[in-house]
Amino acid sequence: MSRLPGGPRVVLTVTTNPVTGTGTSDSERKQRWAELFDQLDLNKDGRIDVRELRTGLAERGLTRSSVDQIVRAGDTNQDGVLDFEEFCQYLRTHERRLKLMFSTLDRNNDGEIDGAEIQQSLHSIGVDISLKEADRILRSMDKDGSMTIDWHEWRDHFQFNPLHNMEDVARYWKHSIILDTGEQLRVPEDLSEQSKSSVWRQLISGALAGAVSRTGTAPLDRLKVFLQVHGSFPGTRNVLGSFQAMVKEGGLGSLWRGNGVNILKMAPETAIKFTVYEQIKCVLRGNDETGHLNLHERFLAGSLAGAVAQTAIYPLEVLKTRLTLRKTGQFSGMADCAKQMLQRESVKVFYKGYVPNLLGIVPYAGIDLAVYETLKNSWISRNTESANPGVMVLVGCGAVSSTCGQLASYPLSLVRTRMQAQASVKGAPQLSMTDLFQNILTQEGVPGLYRGLSPNLLKVIPAVSISYVVYEYMRKVMGVGVPR
Repeated sequence: MSRLPGGPRVVLTVTTNPVTGTGTSDSERKQRWAELFDQLDLNKDGRIDVRELRTGLAERGLTRSSVDQIVRAGDTNQDGVLDFEEFCQYLRTHERRLKLMFSTLDRNNDGEIDGAEIQQSLHSIGVDISLKEADRILRSMDKDGSMTIDWHEWRDHFQFNPLHNMEDVARYWKHSIILDTGEQLRVPEDLSEQSKSSVWRQLISGALAGAVSRTGTAPLDRLKVFLQVHGSFPGTRNVLGSFQAMVKEGGLGSLWRGNGVNILKMAPETAIKFTVYEQIKCVLRGNDETGHLNLHERFLAGSLAGAVAQTAIYPLEVLKTRLTLRKTGQFSGMADCAKQMLQRESVKVFYKGYVPNLLGIVPYAGIDLAVYETLKNSWISRNTESANPGVMVLVGCGAVSSTCGQLASYPLSLVRTRMQAQASVKGAPQLSMTDLFQNILTQEGVPGLYRGLSPNLLKVIPAVSISYVVYEYMRKVMGVGVPR
């Protein structure tokens, strides 16, 4: 039973052609759409607004941005809501696109899609998946247990998902995202399964997202460095006092000291890490070019790639720490800071703290990846009807795994920062990694190894959120996923 907006309830009887996917008449299709409209029109006023659409489509796992896209695309009179005719026009256009995509996948034109056809179609646009993964995708849409997808199942599954082409479908099925929390940049396991032009555009989008994210959380990062080195901002006793003292000492802009070089090092670090990661994966795969790496192999590849990238850009890490801790007027800029460090302390200063930094990559990368994979696979095993965990699930997994990784590697990060901050002053002790550990434990106890952890954890959620929002925007601007 359903009703046309403003009219009596009608019995829904739709006859569709299984191959063309269209009803025997437009009026019968409108009856089917009327039932959908009735379900989404929560206040029964004959119009659907964004709030009603978000509520009605929540169980389908659609993001807020996807719902907003639907309203923008269907709202022809720009009044912010969809009336029944706008709703029908949107579905008519969207189902036409879905039919074209269905026909692309249905390679033998039998009106059904099987796992092999999914695998072949994704391979044709540069996304290689195993037959097992293709079957899991298929099962998420297969409602009758036939291990094939007919037009009705395809249409119903993507009815309200604003996809425009097969690249969008591939992103939905093999969702990979770069989330930068300002610590270690994870190399997504799915990146190498995309076309190379798409990969680099995605990496650029991720780097830009990380730059905005780091800029947004830079005050917390500067506070963390001060707490790691001094215990607090000189002359203060709490977080708020530290922020006030920083502003008083150098103005509001002082909260972003060191952020410029922090952003500058992102592009080469990302490029080196991904390039090395790909080469190591090729070595581990051997002759099996389509093989997928298991967890410990990805951990090994990610750790080695991170080590190589960190070795290449480490001087910028030291420079960032010195610029973060500088007093007003101490340096005129990055170049002046580097020049003074070189003159006073020799070239070795640019690799202070390198050993604890390198050691910290292993627990961070290993725990981060292991927790991320465990949480994501746990969700997938409990939600077998869905092939894509969805944005919020992935963001949640990323935030939790990053936090766990930081907790494990934080003492090494603290010691690294203190070594970077040690200036070569005549007569001043230059402590080694082990000496610093002993010093901290003796004078401050175990809690001393976690100084600055609070602002570091506080920035995880905003960093992930900002990174994701900017990443999604840049992905659309740069056309990520569209082969060129």
